[in-house]
Amino acid sequence: MTKAIAYRRGQSDDRPWGKWEVLDVGAQHIIKRITVNPGHVLSLQFHDHRNEHWVIVRGIANVTLGEEKFKKGENAALYIPAGTKHRIGNDGPGILEFIEIQTGEILSEDDITRIEDSYGRS
Repeated sequence: MTKAIAYRRGQSDDRPWGKWEVLDVGAQHIIKRITVNPGHVLSLQFHDHRNEHWVIVRGIANVTLGEEKFKKGENAALYIPAGTKHRIGNDGPGILEFIEIQTGEILSEDDITRIEDSYGRS
């Protein structure tokens, strides 16, 4: 059974690393535009119940996916299966922007397990 989604289209939030904005919400998906400021990185994390798809639309992303670390540029697409540790960061001079598509039966913030976080979140 699908858990209720607490997001709504147009919702956004400023974070210490940048910003996210919800572009679309469905029964089993959420689409967000995420911007990461230069020199910042999101948490190293994983999700038990959701998969993510990222499409880089501006800048160069520093990506951790499982045990691999690599860079991806504009138009690159990545798939992050549930249970896989992942992180994205921006060490470039400009904004990193990517589209994140979350899919699964549980799409809440409760499905984030942080392994490392530069901003003191757990």
